Amino acid sequence: MRNKIVVLIALAAILANSCKENKQQSPPPGAGPNAGPLQVEGMIIRPSSINEMVEVSGSILPNESTEIRPEISGRITQLNIHEGAIVPKGSLLVKLYDGDLQAQLRKLQVQLQIADKTEERQKELLTIGGIAQQDYDLSVLQVSNIKADIELIRVNIGKTEIRAPYSGRLGLKNISPGAYISPSNLITTITQVDRMKIEFSVPEKYSAQIRNGAEVLFTLEGSGKKYTARILAKESSVEETTRNLRIRAYVDGGNDEYLVPGTFAKVNMILGENKNALMIPSNSIIPQARNKQVAVYRGGLAKLQTVITGIRDSSDVQVVSGLNNGDTLITTGLLFVKPDSKIKLTKIVN
Repeated sequence: MRNKIVVLIALAAILANSCKENKQQSPPPGAGPNAGPLQVEGMIIRPSSINEMVEVSGSILPNESTEIRPEISGRITQLNIHEGAIVPKGSLLVKLYDGDLQAQLRKLQVQLQIADKTEERQKELLTIGGIAQQDYDLSVLQVSNIKADIELIRVNIGKTEIRAPYSGRLGLKNISPGAYISPSNLITTITQVDRMKIEFSVPEKYSAQIRNGAEVLFTLEGSGKKYTARILAKESSVEETTRNLRIRAYVDGGNDEYLVPGTFAKVNMILGENKNALMIPSNSIIPQARNKQVAVYRGGLAKLQTVITGIRDSSDVQVVSGLNNGDTLITTGLLFVKPDSKIKLTKIVN
């Protein structure tokens, strides 16, 4: 008898616990198959004014950056590269041995003197008929050929002097004094840092809104300052892999210790003000495999509407298409909303 009482008590405990779990998992009012309308909250969609802003990542670039390499092979006789130094345009960086070229130049200059005197004598002889016109023409041609050879030697001598193409900061040097170098050797790099660029990419849907000269704001890691740049140009085509459009802009005021080439930047670009934007709560979006949907209240029933979204902020998202001004959006009970299910609005936000 006592054992039967214990069994009955255990069964009663199990039954009570089962009823409690069923009560906790029960759906909200109206969610059962034979229940009344589902009670939810909604909001009337109204247009609002927003600034269309895109936030993307970018990189700081120098205005110009050049690898310094020799045009000809030769031995270094003078090296004026101080790593990290700012050098003016045209300053001599490297001088190669040119003794052989200088000797050829002096030889040609002597030959030119002789050829000039020969041409003068033959010109006098030509006036009195002492030589034929052809002989005089050959002497003139000889003078021209020697002058051309002299010019060629001077060009080659100029190639032994490697100068800065513009004012900028030198990088690390890769050679030492006295080394023999060829055009394949990298001597150093020079970077124009008095004016900087920033490069970033935006989604292709914003490509039509990008205008040259438009202002861009960006920030740098470690700097609390906000920098400005103006769009210089955009790429002629969209990248096929990312579907992004590459943009390049000039930075206003490049003299800043944080503006280092290669630095990561966070870019904020305002594309304009939209006074008729339809903004809805982000949590009212019902994600699908191929699209996005929202639940709309129409005539006491729930209708699932496919939408296309645009920009978003911390709590709301813009609906580009799929909703109209005055539609009633269902904002709660979305897990239990089915197509054409009966709906009762308990609260409406205008």
